Amino acid sequence: MKKKDSLLRIYGVLCCAALVGLDQLTKYLAVTRLAGNASIPVIPGVFELFYLENRGAAFGMLTNRQWFFAAVAVAMVAAAVYVYLSLPSDRHYHFLRVVCVLIASGAIGNMLDRLTRHYVVDFLYVSAIDFPVFNVADCFVCIGTGLALLTLFTVYRRDDFSFLSPKEDNGGNKDV
Repeated sequence: MKKKDSLLRIYGVLCCAALVGLDQLTKYLAVTRLAGNASIPVIPGVFELFYLENRGAAFGMLTNRQWFFAAVAVAMVAAAVYVYLSLPSDRHYHFLRVVCVLIASGAIGNMLDRLTRHYVVDFLYVSAIDFPVFNVADCFVCIGTGLALLTLFTVYRRDDFSFLSPKEDNGGNKDV
């Protein structure tokens, strides 16, 4: 493995750990400062801090299916790690590394909650549009996914992802 690849892997692990740490810190603060208290308006009528123990998915769907959500999170993390490790070390792919780190960090943050608390701590509430309460890990996953979609349609071409396809051997057969 080249030195550049090693550094990119270390960078990815450190960034992911920092983002998961940030998510867990904000959830800890929500539990210790918001639980059992009235919501705190940040921008009155628009945005507030509101403590919620979410035992389901978005919009409260599939309540109390923690192991299912943990399995989905493991699959998301595995896919993000696979893509991250498969990316060529070219500068052209650095943005996709960020996308992988965001998605993996968000999935890990919420999975930690589900496995340790049996619910996800949500505390960010956009009251102006009555948007479901969410957390920092949710932001990481949504931003990462949005950036992935945006760049897949604007920056990268299909052949930029040939590294993910099974490789052909000398006889023209694809490895499976």
